[in-house]
Amino acid sequence: MSDKIYMRVGEALVAGGPAGTAAEPEVAIGEMDGPMGVAFGTLLGDQVKGHTRVLAILNTDVMVRPATIMVSKVTVSDSRYTNILMGTVQAAVANGVLDAVRNGDIPKDKVNDIGIIVSVWLNPAVVEQKDLDHKILFNIHREATAKAIHKAMANKPDIDWLLENQDKITHKYYQMGLDGKL
Repeated sequence: MSDKIYMRVGEALVAGGPAGTAAEPEVAIGEMDGPMGVAFGTLLGDQVKGHTRVLAILNTDVMVRPATIMVSKVTVSDSRYTNILMGTVQAAVANGVLDAVRNGDIPKDKVNDIGIIVSVWLNPAVVEQKDLDHKILFNIHREATAKAIHKAMANKPDIDWLLENQDKITHKYYQMGLDGKL
């Protein structure tokens, strides 16, 4: 890995919990004195109704390092959804970022120089879960965030793996369409 982290991109999917708890974050990571800083500042300062951008925090007044901004992939219009996204999921993303630092995926000496943008997918069906297990939801989103960061920083999957496996992998929803289930 070079000393300068211009921009790395990664994604992850973690599922397996109750309905509505799967996480599929996409991350962009880079040093704030380049394109990442411009993107980060633009997102933070250009709020859009239904897609509010917020900093990843452990709790009110405790922002994580590296500075991380969270953007919802889903238009937010339900107060319960907002509370779940800006509560359980926001804390999970913050913890996933710290896990990535602890695991060495993000160099500790770079945490004040880089920024992370996390596009968060939270299934809108989560609001219909009467007995939503917030601990499971938290753990899944935490794991997915750390996994996406790991993949971004390790440039995974690499091109050789992709070329070798291209014809063995079928997109889940494409396959569902082929099977007549969409």
